[in-house]
Amino acid sequence: MSRLSGSNSRTFNIFRLNNRPIVHQRRCFYHAQSSNIALKPPYIRNTRNYSVKLIDDSIDPGSYEILQPELNGIVGVAHILRRDVPGHIVRPPYARAASQADKLGGNHEFPYKGDGRIILGGEEEKSLRRACTLAKNTLKKASQLIRVGITTDEVDSVLHEFIIKNGAYPSPLGYQGFPKSCCTSVNNIVVHGIPDDRELMDGDIVNFDITVYLDGFHGDTSQTFQVGNVDKIGTELIECTKEALEAGIRVCGPGVPFREIGAAISSFVHKQSFPISISQQFTGHGIGSVFHRPPWILHHKNEEPGVMLPGHCFTIEPALIVGKEHEAFIFLDGWTASTLNGNRSAQAEHTVLITENGVDVLTR
Repeated sequence: MSRLSGSNSRTFNIFRLNNRPIVHQRRCFYHAQSSNIALKPPYIRNTRNYSVKLIDDSIDPGSYEILQPELNGIVGVAHILRRDVPGHIVRPPYARAASQADKLGGNHEFPYKGDGRIILGGEEEKSLRRACTLAKNTLKKASQLIRVGITTDEVDSVLHEFIIKNGAYPSPLGYQGFPKSCCTSVNNIVVHGIPDDRELMDGDIVNFDITVYLDGFHGDTSQTFQVGNVDKIGTELIECTKEALEAGIRVCGPGVPFREIGAAISSFVHKQSFPISISQQFTGHGIGSVFHRPPWILHHKNEEPGVMLPGHCFTIEPALIVGKEHEAFIFLDGWTASTLNGNRSAQAEHTVLITENGVDVLTR
């Protein structure tokens, strides 16, 4: 996992395995070890008024509630109670920490071995497909729970039990200290929102990011949903995000450079009739027996090296933001990433497998 370099900058130097610095966050999961990690939102004027006027943006952002960090919030997530997992459920290595201190600090998955490809046609592929099918079904379960008045923590509780009853482990739980079994990102939250007791409101948009660990493999998927009556901008943002994901998937296949995914998504986004931007701080990732590993999948135009080969399994998960500002800041909890100006964000994600002849979407 990447860590922050520097304390007060909004542009972070993150290092690849070859130590070449880039200005992307990768698929970062931050630890709130000091208050410097959580940056203050400089542009947001209020949270409760529904016609929110934002600085530095000429467009109408729409009608919705902006989620903000508590003014005197607690640093980190050690105070958040985790749900129990029965002893018979097989856990990923990072969830087998020997001590509570290890659990709170989180175990990393570096160093990686090999290039991340699985053996096609064997037990690895079968296990991977089972995990992805369960992730898909869990996301479907989440979609059935959405209603005005339900809390994201209530959704997390139901999904936690659903995953366990299917013999799997909820991958986010305990991953580098994350305290819940899924991520729930509402309105201006880009990624890694922590389920809590806030009730979903009419007009909200909410992303459920689901990952499960089954038979030694992770399956990962997410989608953004409408809560009640969502305005035109919110509805269009969700649809554009789904289509951007599909644009990235369509170019995949053996021998194709990974950078073509970002090029395809960028091309699609730039053709839209209203201003939207691509989050450049969060990326897709290789997945399989390890939750996050190379290849890292950038969703914007880039010159990253690497070519897709049969057996490569990875996620594509673009997060789009209303307006031209694509940066995010992290709450004091060390996880919740909000748009810098309070505009809404939506994300969609699939796990894909490169085959001998093309690409297979495992979570569709």
